[in-house]
Amino acid sequence: MSQLPSFRDRTLLQRALTHRSYANEHQSIGEHNERLEFLGDAILNFLSGEFLYRRYPTKPEGELTPLRSALVDERQLAQFARSLNLGSLMQLGKGAEQEGGRQNPNLLSSTFEAVVGAYFLDTADIQAVRAFVEPLFEEVVDTLIGAIAEVNFKSRFQEWALATFGENPKYLIVSQSGPDHAREFVAEVWVKHQKFGEGKGRRKQDAEKRAAADALARIKEEEEKEE
Repeated sequence: MSQLPSFRDRTLLQRALTHRSYANEHQSIGEHNERLEFLGDAILNFLSGEFLYRRYPTKPEGELTPLRSALVDERQLAQFARSLNLGSLMQLGKGAEQEGGRQNPNLLSSTFEAVVGAYFLDTADIQAVRAFVEPLFEEVVDTLIGAIAEVNFKSRFQEWALATFGENPKYLIVSQSGPDHAREFVAEVWVKHQKFGEGKGRRKQDAEKRAAADALARIKEEEEKEE
């Protein structure tokens, strides 16, 4: 599990961990973490963009933009928060606590942003913040690239189908096998009553993505034969 950096001013960290619901119930607390969240969001967008620009010197803007979005979206920031054990450290009001706020991706991601903003104010040093967040980015970036590529298979094949036939592709789950805990699905992708690809996966979505990837590979192969 990752670790929080050391704060010289612990009151900044406490504010970053204080949700509005807790501040509303404890008037003596003062400020909650929303302003720090705003600051942290801006810092993370900058640092994630800079990190990707340096790490992938040949990738075009069109590939870097969705990757940056994936690095700082709610789901990923919530994962960072969990790796830092922020769920147990957050100060929540009774209502937010009862509603499962410590597991809530929105609250977790917002708290992570607030911690980043607080750490920047504590150090007044963007390099210190960079040293804190870049190892987190490094741990997940390769996985995110693979996930984005899989999503893009379906969108790319859809673009090809629309340009070629003026019709969206249709995905069919043609078989499933295995026990409930290890189910495997087989998907086919069709356009204009013609099968273009097939794929397998543990989830229906994964099988469909691989069917789209298979279709794109077959199209590329046919195009190369014609050249």
